[in-house]
Amino acid sequence: MQEHDVYGKIKPVEAVSGTLGHKKRLEETVVPLVNWFLQNKRALPWREEATPYHVWLSEIMLQQTRVEAVIPYYHRFLAQLPDIGALAAVEEEELMKLWQGLGYYNRARNLKAAAQQVVSQYGGELPADYEKLLKLRGIGSYTAGAIASIAFGIPRPAVDGNVLRVISRILASEEDIAQPKVKKQIEEMLLSVMPAVNPGDFNQALMELGAVVCIPGKSPHCTECPVSGLCLAYQNKKTDTIPVKASKKPRRIEEKTVFLIKWKDGYAIRKRPSSGLLANLYEFPNVEGTLNGKQLAEYLVQAGENSFTAEPLPPSRHIFSHVEWRMSAYYIVLRKKKSETFTFYNKEEIEEKYAIPSAFAAYAELLV
Repeated sequence: MQEHDVYGKIKPVEAVSGTLGHKKRLEETVVPLVNWFLQNKRALPWREEATPYHVWLSEIMLQQTRVEAVIPYYHRFLAQLPDIGALAAVEEEELMKLWQGLGYYNRARNLKAAAQQVVSQYGGELPADYEKLLKLRGIGSYTAGAIASIAFGIPRPAVDGNVLRVISRILASEEDIAQPKVKKQIEEMLLSVMPAVNPGDFNQALMELGAVVCIPGKSPHCTECPVSGLCLAYQNKKTDTIPVKASKKPRRIEEKTVFLIKWKDGYAIRKRPSSGLLANLYEFPNVEGTLNGKQLAEYLVQAGENSFTAEPLPPSRHIFSHVEWRMSAYYIVLRKKKSETFTFYNKEEIEEKYAIPSAFAAYAELLV
């Protein structure tokens, strides 16, 4: 095996999946990809000090979220929870407030649960062991591979959507990347060509290429790609049809009516149930369906309030992975507070203490 100026020897591991030709093609991408990455990588805060905690936190935050959106959350999170011990001990409401706006809140809950595992089992330090990382809450093969390779130099692949797209195009694979078996096959192929030295750079090169060059859709920036000469999809003019991904089922539509209820200088919010969508977060009172003015009045009377003014607010919608909320809303001012149905907090209290998910962002912006 030839020596490489950046990485030393490629590990001489036999191909696990795919043809030997595919293995050789992937081996040949290592040096140009890494050299390209080292010269062109974006300056990102978690790359400045790639400690295991920083890598872990950034990878969890980056799931389903754009890099630009993550950066301020990453800084704010570390300012409050600078290490795994602090994360393990944080109160859930403070954790949810720190995560507010990032969505997919179970990611934060799993972070805390895994931090508690790390404190109890490993003295507060993430283990430098791929299999042990996999046993932590919320850590799958991608995140374990990223931590292992970037923070500990362990040659394990980290295959996310960007990497699936890159490898599918390089190999002109027309298999459905939504299938778990396809991800497993690509993980095995990459494991067979992982460099023994600084494997995290190779993983990050693949991620970076998918994020800024080999982008989704019909117009990847192939002329800027350091491995276009090795890419079978590019050579065969198939980049617009590869990767192949089966269509998702259509989202379920749910209609809701949201109530922005004001009493003096406070607004009504309530805690959501402890299980299900947006569990344990706070929301403005709401009901299923689209209520007209008469139905709104009936709702408030049943809640014990019969002295109020109400005006409609602009509709809003929020898209989750499997459901779409279509919301109508009313701004309600109580003339007198006659019941204990609603609990009120002023704008400052809500902003400082209570995590209102972004599904209600259009209405949270109206607080004064």
